[in-house]
Amino acid sequence: MNSYYVAFFSALVISFILTPIVRKLAIRVGAYDIPKDERRVHSKPMPYLGGLAIYISTIACLTVFMPLTKTNICIIIGSTIIVLMGLLDDMKDISPKLKLAAQIIAASIAVYGGVRIHFITNPLTASGISYLQNLAIPITIFWIVGITNTINLIDGLDGLASGVATIAAATLLFASALKGYTFIIPQYAIIAGASLGFLPFNFNPAKIFMGDTGALFLGYMLAVTSVLGMMKSVAVVALAIPILALGLPIFDTAFAIFRRLINKKPIMQADKGHLHHRLLEKGLSQKQTVLVLYFISMMLGITAVFIADSEPNTGTVVIGIVTVAVLYSASKIGLLGKKQN
Repeated sequence: MNSYYVAFFSALVISFILTPIVRKLAIRVGAYDIPKDERRVHSKPMPYLGGLAIYISTIACLTVFMPLTKTNICIIIGSTIIVLMGLLDDMKDISPKLKLAAQIIAASIAVYGGVRIHFITNPLTASGISYLQNLAIPITIFWIVGITNTINLIDGLDGLASGVATIAAATLLFASALKGYTFIIPQYAIIAGASLGFLPFNFNPAKIFMGDTGALFLGYMLAVTSVLGMMKSVAVVALAIPILALGLPIFDTAFAIFRRLINKKPIMQADKGHLHHRLLEKGLSQKQTVLVLYFISMMLGITAVFIADSEPNTGTVVIGIVTVAVLYSASKIGLLGKKQN
């Protein structure tokens, strides 16, 4: 147990020390996020590339506290591809197709290393197991690419993505501990520590942004570790654990896709209909909005941990209640409506 604490605090300290250094580097090379459209809530150019501090901290701690197995080496390679692509996008604004191609390659490398959903339990079959051999690879790649992008999509307010990533990693850590998946706990501790170490410089008023470099990296790491831990071979109800742990970005992205479809807009076209935009429209400040979203993320996380330690029937009832509550709240706040800015 002590090694988990050491891994967490090591990642936190390294990230905390590196972030001001990366900020100076961003200023020196002119890496600024310039508010070019009305979707951005900051009014002046902001140095970014803060994701480099999170990346270096995470990879350094992974190499020290985790064995360099084929799986971990492939995760490091895949995450490095994600970071290089994120850096290029932060500096040059590369095309969505190129970004997607890089993400698929990174996800495929993780799959090659053993990050794969093999089967789920199915009470309707004689053996109780439903194998996904033919669909394992595409399902896993879809999950990794999807989660990689959901974290990036909520990175619209100071401290939001880094805080939510910290909460998600902590949730998966506690859920894994309850399920007995101790082998994956150090990874979650490292991700949580690296995200939390960056947060003091990113919370409102932010001094630096993580950029696509950090948001995509955190999404990728949470995606692959959730497969290694909670989703590798699990009961159907337990699949809700990582979905709830990452609930805020997953639900917000799902509602965005639905909203754009009913408004007959391109799915990839950005809008101001995300949850944080709606809360700002209600009159909340940036800081208040982020704190509300932290609270929502923590409530979903607590629910995920509860399901991890509950009977399947109880878990099913809780999932149903949460689903109804999420859909009702989304309709009330306008996430599913036709309002499109």
